[in-house]
Amino acid sequence: MQDNARAMVLASFAADSLALGVHWIYDASKIANEYGRVETFIRPKEDSYHPTKDRGEFTHYGDQQLVLLESVAVKNGFDLNDFSDRWQGFFQDYNGYFDAATKETLQNFSKRNDPQSSGSPSNDLAGTSRIAPLVLCYSNDLGALVETAKVQTRMTHRDPLTVRCAEFFARVAWKNLRGTPPVTAVTEVAQETFPETIIAEWVEEGLESKSMDSVSAIANFGQSCHTSDAFPGVIHLIAKYENDLREGLIQAVMAGGDNAARGMAVGMILGAYLGEEQLPEPWVTELKKREEIQNLLSQIG
Repeated sequence: MQDNARAMVLASFAADSLALGVHWIYDASKIANEYGRVETFIRPKEDSYHPTKDRGEFTHYGDQQLVLLESVAVKNGFDLNDFSDRWQGFFQDYNGYFDAATKETLQNFSKRNDPQSSGSPSNDLAGTSRIAPLVLCYSNDLGALVETAKVQTRMTHRDPLTVRCAEFFARVAWKNLRGTPPVTAVTEVAQETFPETIIAEWVEEGLESKSMDSVSAIANFGQSCHTSDAFPGVIHLIAKYENDLREGLIQAVMAGGDNAARGMAVGMILGAYLGEEQLPEPWVTELKKREEIQNLLSQIG
């Protein structure tokens, strides 16, 4: 199980890096025409959202997941104060993109420095998508996993539904690590923990779209950062590529929009179930932070 848990974290990082070069291009036909099928890491262009980044680096989402991984490894568990200190310190001289959630959270920290109440009201999926290090750390303690997933999300994204989605994906990944197939896991978690909620409706919509072309399905749901748009698309990708991690992450990118947050969630779930054998070797070896990530992973579990 620990091997799959580490693969889960690597797959989430790889998904973010794969999306980096075309992140937030909403015209999917532009991605296809100008970049072709995105199967390898791409250096962002000067007019992109990430012009300071190089091939194999991360968006600001992956960067924050790395801060979380470091905190969890050093503290041998999740410590909100340590995570918040590292998170704030990381952004003090950050040479990358600052999204609205990050800007507002930093402003709130400057006023009251309370990690439990400084989060922005953002409902972006990115706050939920970076929890893979917590699933690894608490792979044998579901209660602790659920609580820490919600707390870390709330630190920057305090929209209640987005926080609940962090719990949803934590519970799904926990089942995947125990061999439960992703479609079965998302169905069970929706029925057991989120019955008669909008989350259960999103799960149903995502599963029902399995036969559709992924670019079209995600365009129908919405390509944006917002959880209400992104969540059904994540479920679609999980269902359609349940046994094909590589294709699932490629299609997450090709659908455009906020493909980084979408891909990180898909990478976490499929990586937890399928393991490192399904993760293309270049997607690991060509990560700029590969050695640092693997050293941190070795300290956990």
